[in-house]
Amino acid sequence: MRVALVTVGDELLAGDTVNTNAAWLGSRLAERGARVERVTTVPDRVVEIADVVAAFRETYDAVLVTGGLGPTHDDLTMEAVARAFDRELEESEEAIEWLEEHGNYARADLAAGTADLPAGARVLHNEVGVAPGCVVDSVYVLPGVPEEMKAMFESIEREFAGTVAHVERVRADEPESALLDRLAEIQERFDVKVGSYPGESVEVKLESDDESEVARAADWLRERVESG
Repeated sequence: MRVALVTVGDELLAGDTVNTNAAWLGSRLAERGARVERVTTVPDRVVEIADVVAAFRETYDAVLVTGGLGPTHDDLTMEAVARAFDRELEESEEAIEWLEEHGNYARADLAAGTADLPAGARVLHNEVGVAPGCVVDSVYVLPGVPEEMKAMFESIEREFAGTVAHVERVRADEPESALLDRLAEIQERFDVKVGSYPGESVEVKLESDDESEVARAADWLRERVESG
């Protein structure tokens, strides 16, 4: 399952807020065997959000959009997703009734636009906050507040699946540049994906759908690197 992530918010682009949502979702999707192939951050502008969503839904099996939900002036994601599908926004009676029953919100106290969703969307209820999310075809729209996003994703995570890759990690106490020959050779010898991540030491990540293949590659590499 090929997935694209779209995170919305001027604050992300300005560096005022760290984009932890993309990292968290990437990790959770990988655990389920879904493959995240694109992460894009866009500003709070309807046209740009809509253009990215429209393009990605044609390319990927699923698109996850986070951020920009709610009734305030810069919460434009629902409008943009509706535009990407050439649909109107409609107030969701289901979402309002759920907020009344489970969130203890009086209908009269909900700000105008709180429950406006693209026509025909499936409602995703917000068990931590107020603004609901939704699903339109293969596009999933979640809140940007991390606690709300995580709770909502956990309610739909079973819809994301694939072949879970097997991973082995090998630590090398050598400069990354000194490992280039062995990293090239391991890719020739074994059917594995290789990543190297320098820090105090270099962590080499080996990944494959074949558990025995990745184990053989890890054993081969451990015998050929310096490690404390």
